[in-house]
Amino acid sequence: MNENKPGNSQSLACVFCRKNDDCPNKYGEKKTCEKWNFSVHYYCLLMSSGIWQRGKEEEGVYGFLIEDIRKEVNRASKLKCTVCKKNGASIGCVVPQCKRSYHLPCGLQKECIFQFTDNFASFCWKHRPVQAITSNKYRDSLPCTICLEFVEPIPTYNILQSPCCKNAWFHRDCLQVQAINAGVFFFRCTLCNNTDIFQKEMLRMGIHIPEKDASWELEENAYQELLQSHDRCDVRRCHCKEGREYNEPNSKWEIKRCQCCGSSGTHLACSSLQSWEKNWECLDCRRIAYTSDFQKAPKHPLANSTNVTVTDCLLEESSPKLPRQSTVAQQKELLRQGSKFRRDISTILIELGFQIKKKAKTLYINKANVWRSAVEQFQSQKFNPSYSIEVVYVNDKDEVGSKHPGSKQEFLSHLMHHLENSSVFEGSLAKNLSLNSQAVKENLYYEAGKMLAISLVHGGPSPGFFSETLFKCLAYGPENALPTLDDVSDLDVAQIIIKIDTAADLNILKSVINEYYNYLEFSGCLRLMTTLSDKYMLVKDILFYQVIKRVKAPFESFKQGLKTLGVLEKIQAYPEAFYNILCHKPESLSAKNLSDLFTIHKLPDVKTSRFWNSYLQAVEDGKSATTLEDILHFATGCSSVPPTGFKPAPSIECLHGDFPVANKCNNCLALPVTNTYEEFQENMDFAIRDSIRLEKEERSHLLPRTLNVSSNEEMLF
Repeated sequence: MNENKPGNSQSLACVFCRKNDDCPNKYGEKKTCEKWNFSVHYYCLLMSSGIWQRGKEEEGVYGFLIEDIRKEVNRASKLKCTVCKKNGASIGCVVPQCKRSYHLPCGLQKECIFQFTDNFASFCWKHRPVQAITSNKYRDSLPCTICLEFVEPIPTYNILQSPCCKNAWFHRDCLQVQAINAGVFFFRCTLCNNTDIFQKEMLRMGIHIPEKDASWELEENAYQELLQSHDRCDVRRCHCKEGREYNEPNSKWEIKRCQCCGSSGTHLACSSLQSWEKNWECLDCRRIAYTSDFQKAPKHPLANSTNVTVTDCLLEESSPKLPRQSTVAQQKELLRQGSKFRRDISTILIELGFQIKKKAKTLYINKANVWRSAVEQFQSQKFNPSYSIEVVYVNDKDEVGSKHPGSKQEFLSHLMHHLENSSVFEGSLAKNLSLNSQAVKENLYYEAGKMLAISLVHGGPSPGFFSETLFKCLAYGPENALPTLDDVSDLDVAQIIIKIDTAADLNILKSVINEYYNYLEFSGCLRLMTTLSDKYMLVKDILFYQVIKRVKAPFESFKQGLKTLGVLEKIQAYPEAFYNILCHKPESLSAKNLSDLFTIHKLPDVKTSRFWNSYLQAVEDGKSATTLEDILHFATGCSSVPPTGFKPAPSIECLHGDFPVANKCNNCLALPVTNTYEEFQENMDFAIRDSIRLEKEERSHLLPRTLNVSSNEEMLF
């Protein structure tokens, strides 16, 4: 026994292991008896082989009588530790043929097992119980389900497997800390919540599960905050002048809490809620609700027929043996279905528009090269996307350098047209991101994302040219996207995919793989073919590489650009609202739509008003060389109605002249005054067709300048 003075009792070493360490997770609680001038670790006391708990819990130390502890210390002093070779080894292996003795810390160091149940048996490193090693189905590391750090899925002393969930793996230290904190009433499998089977196995493998309540249940006033309700407006832009904490019941400044989590709130006016009874969900809950719907992963059986065409394989069925995240049909159906979370796209974009300040930024755009001018202006350090945009067109070929004001919506419409046909995207109608080294070098993918975000928030037209694959990558993540053959714009790669998919037997399949060995090796898709059905996995790998993995860097840059003004966040929160404007062109206009769109001002001539309505109907019936979209473009600079509408609203007035005149800055169309309808239609057709013809000639002249950046990607065949 140590002869330390009582005043130094906290520094006394354990009478069994001779260590001063106070580490409850490893050695248990360190108990000091000042009256008897000694300290002992709880686990050292429990695991000692020659002592039993003969007293009541309050007697001695945890029910171990002082005289028994003295006898055990005396017995252990005659035993030498197999590990450190020092006396005091009070713990012995329970296997009868084994003569090993050791201190508790030495046993832990040598990875012995101490069972804190029944007779508190101890097993040395040679005879310790082990978990059965099943066939390893996991090629890669798996996360510890407690700390989430990756572990090798092989049962060892430090890595344990759950007996009830075969894909649940743990660090021993993580389990021990969890057991001490949770106690016997709350310690369970982290995946399936099983208690009996899980605790029995963990006790067998040496995890101490104390018979106590969970630590979080013992804290004083631990759940006091649950009695408090959330009374604060958390929307990005609070309109209440009294502040976010202001709450006035039965008014538009009453705070409504999220119906899902209750931990976020909004003033009724700040979220355009008409009454308190109307449901409201915060942004986080909306995002969780949608992603949980779209990330379910049903399994798909193998096709019954071996005669599968490339279209059937790539557009309908997933690869054999590999479940996919969600089918195209399921996602389309979810997009079509109504939902309590559904919101109108115009409302979303108008809310984003609240960020735009009155301070204006003038963009000087050279009409001879709208794309390059826009890139230079947006890349300027002085450009702020939250400022209002004013457009001035300049002509660098004019000797006097003439300038004239332009329409913001016309500029954004031109910008979207140039962006759609730029080298940043590839594909015919539905486009994906391309891989262009020069565009990466000039950071054009980021600028493209920023342009799209700015156009949507500032009142530009719907892009409408995204492929479904690109949209799903943005809204749900690349891991949930399923590229199809239609996404492959490279004809050589498409030909490879078709040849692999149509291979009739294994020999033909191997021949095709040998033919394109260089490409498959370069793309990382090369794999051993053992059965004909392996071709489906190979096709899936090629599609994923060509459409998604190959353009990872451009995609991340494009996403960063789309974060401008919070657009990407809204796309991910409301994917069904953005799907139509990003992936589909607007529906064709009708004569009634166009007539209702324009407000008539200063048009006392009833005859001209009648001519206007007749002209719209004639255009819709195909009796004119122009289209309704041409008329709208002539008047406003946009061929379709932007998602947020026109600002200002389009209007019509009367012009005492022979031909119509459009003021695109004000969205005003001045109609000619004629004596007959035939003359009215002829003059309207001529002016609109001539204007469209000039713009098309200008675009065809500028298009090569927009596309002059060539891809330097090397393709190996």
